This record gives sequence, C-alpha cells and structure tokens, in this order.
Amino acid sequence: MLVQRFNQLHPSYDAPDGDAIIAPVMVVQAPPVPDESRFYSEILEQLFASFRHNDRVEKKQYQVIKLLRYINLKVLVIDEIHSILAGNLNKQRTFLNVVKYLGNELQIPIVGVGTKDAFRAIQTDPQLANRFEPVVLQRWSFDNNFLRLLVSFERMLPLREPSNLHESELAMKLLAVSEGYIGELSRLLVQAAVRAVETGKEKIDAKLVDSLGWVAPSERKRHADKVL
Repeated sequence: MLVQRFNQLHPSYDAPDGDAIIAPVMVVQAPPVPDESRFYSEILEQLFASFRHNDRVEKKQYQVIKLLRYINLKVLVIDEIHSILAGNLNKQRTFLNVVKYLGNELQIPIVGVGTKDAFRAIQTDPQLANRFEPVVLQRWSFDNNFLRLLVSFERMLPLREPSNLHESELAMKLLAVSEGYIGELSRLLVQAAVRAVETGKEKIDAKLVDSLGWVAPSERKRHADKVL
C-alpha cells in the first residue's frame, strides 16, 4: 500500500513541450527469481516499449537506460526485492550488479522494498550495503494513527455503504487479526470488500470479518513450523 501511495503522489505528466511523458517515479516488481532479462522486460512493458522477450540482454539494457533517461526518472522502486534470494549465488550477484548498474548509469536513488529477507539480500553485496539505508516499518498499535489509517483504507474501498472501520470494536478486531502488519491489513480488507460485494452487504462489519476465517500471521507461522 505504501509503495502504491508513493507512486500515486508522484504521477506521470506531459512534458512542457508536449513531446514526451515525464515519469518521476517507477515501481517495478522484482521477478520471482533473480533474472536480469525478465527484470528488463518488466520495465519495458511498463514503458509500453516495443521489444521481444527473447531479445539479447544487452539490447534490453540499452533500451531501458535510454527510455528511463527519456522519461526523466528520478526514483526507481523495486518491490519484492527479497525474491533475489530465490536464485543461486551467481544469479543473486548478477541481479545485484544490475541494480548497481542502473543506479550508476541513471544517477538516481533506488528503493528496495520487501521483507526482512530483502535486507539480507542487499547485504550480500558490500557496495550495495553501503548505498541502501534500511528502514524498518513498525507494527501498528491501537492509537489515533491506526484509526486514521483505517479511514484512509475505507476511502479506497469500492463499497456503497459506510463501514466505519475506525469505530472501536471493528478497529480492534482488524488490528488483532492483522497483528498490526499493514500488508496483512491491506489483504484482509481487500478480501472483506470482495465478500461484502458478493453478498450484497456492501459494507464491512465484525461479522463479515469473522466469516472470512482469517488466520493471523503468527498462527500461520506456527502451523508452518510444525509442518516443516
């Protein structure tokens, strides 16, 4: 949600001369495995560029650099960057070199977003470790900031009736089920909104949340530990 919000706050716009689009921020998801070619393909697709997936990596790299300069990119956000760890060490190093290369060539800040494993992935490269300053998102607690967060969420929900997510009973339930994780809360509310539309209820209440049978993150982890 934070990445999407940041992206929304810095939308693309027409250049003053009207001959180009200026895109100050680009959010791209890291491929499921560290793959340089797939990463470039993802960027080119977002830019609506003409390319073939089986083009040589060098050609894609040239296109990416040229186009990102053309749109005057200021910040590149790589989401799910912990996916780097899904590959062997050689592939991890190659992908991290790509990140360094883009930063050096474009002279822009690169933001990596992911789980705590993302930090471990970056630490495998000493040069990148010096460039990336880790910022840990704390879990939410029941306070005014959390209630304001729920109000913001509700504004984005496509429901016809007000859910009043910020009211105490429902807010406490949402906090308990999500355990204060914003990503968990986001997924929970999306599924709850879908259920609300499907049932014709058009709003989220405590009963609807209970009907989802949502399993809290800590409970899922305990179950996974038992299985493994």
